[in-house]
Amino acid sequence: MKINFLKYQGAGNDFILIDHTANPLENIDSELIERLCNRRFGIGADGLMFVTKHEKYDFEMHYFNADGKLGSMCGNGGRCIVAFAKHLGIIAKETNFLAVDGPHYARISESGEWVDLQMIDVETITKDGEAFILNTGSPHYVALQSDLLNFDVFSKGKTIRYNSTYAEKGINVNFVEDKGDYLFVRTYERGVEDETYACGTGVTAVAMAMAKHKNQSGHIKTDIKVLGGDIKIEFDYDGFKFTNVFLCGPAKLVFEGEIDSI
Repeated sequence: MKINFLKYQGAGNDFILIDHTANPLENIDSELIERLCNRRFGIGADGLMFVTKHEKYDFEMHYFNADGKLGSMCGNGGRCIVAFAKHLGIIAKETNFLAVDGPHYARISESGEWVDLQMIDVETITKDGEAFILNTGSPHYVALQSDLLNFDVFSKGKTIRYNSTYAEKGINVNFVEDKGDYLFVRTYERGVEDETYACGTGVTAVAMAMAKHKNQSGHIKTDIKVLGGDIKIEFDYDGFKFTNVFLCGPAKLVFEGEIDSI
């Protein structure tokens, strides 16, 4: 079986995109998805997504982690799938699409390489020691960390992700260093089980956690730097609830191709 695909990246978070609107592929299972995402024996990606038709929305997003399992919401993946939908001619400048955590609105630049994606509202933030715990479409652990560039994100992130509190369902572990003009963020992602160059729901969670940490309120704009580039977050926060949340950043086509189902 031949599989046609496009590969996109959003701030270094990379994805395999497959069009399921016209001729859906058969015999796609978690084992095959894991092989396609493998960086040595497949295409290589942090995740894989299908675009399918939906009666009430422009399209529906189906996201799978690199381990082949159905994932929770992926923010950078959401931005990349919007760019893919524009490439396919499904949308033009704006879209309303459905993801696993519900409907999402997005707007895309004329070039198709910058997407502002609306994320879900968030009301609940709890604490685990000094760390913040919240769900921005995926569950996140946010901890402040000095000298983050030289910090062992993989080992520490893995330890937290698999501790007795989070091992069963998993959690994404984010470390943040406040640089004044921007936040520097590194993330260990469940499902990938490694550090990724960016995590969309993760940087969204970090921006919210830091707003709470600093007792900020109003319309807040936050510049984020990750290993893969720059992302912007903005939202309204009244001290209790985060609304009008937007994850803004690049969504770029890397290459397209055809691969056997290996």
